[in-house]
Amino acid sequence: MLVLVRDNNVEQALKYLKKKMQREGIFREMKRRKAYEKPSEKRVREKAEAIRRARKLARKVAIREGLIAAPKVKPRIAGAGRAKPAFG
Repeated sequence: MLVLVRDNNVEQALKYLKKKMQREGIFREMKRRKAYEKPSEKRVREKAEAIRRARKLARKVAIREGLIAAPKVKPRIAGAGRAKPAFG
């Protein structure tokens, strides 16, 4: 994995690297490998992941074909969640 640092902006490059690693599932993989996983637990986990992927794909296909409605997109409000609570 390669991340270029532009104009000595290491913080931005680190942020980009973390986002890239999150998308690739590296953090999930590291957490999973932290401790031993029994083969039976591994089978159960992999089967659950396959079911989740199949459902997600089926939902996308159904939305594309118009069988179910697409989820409504929530409007994003600028600065939401950043306001400090007012005490007093």
